[in-house]
Amino acid sequence: MFKITQNLGTLDRVLRVIIGSSFIYIGLFLLIGLIQFIFILIGLALIINAITGFCGIYYLLGISTCRIPKKSKK
Repeated sequence: MFKITQNLGTLDRVLRVIIGSSFIYIGLFLLIGLIQFIFILIGLALIINAITGFCGIYYLLGISTCRIPKKSKK
């Protein structure tokens, strides 16, 4: 079974919420037509990424901004 692991760090997630919210705001109040729809979709995608902590593009490229937990020595 395919297991999705988080690959977004805290700073990356915060930036995605800020940028995603900005895209949605711009799409709702400053644009019209197809561009408006595209901005809203991009904003929603960024916010969903931030909430889940997973980015498909990062996964395909093998990138992770999560901190790697240190293994404890026993």
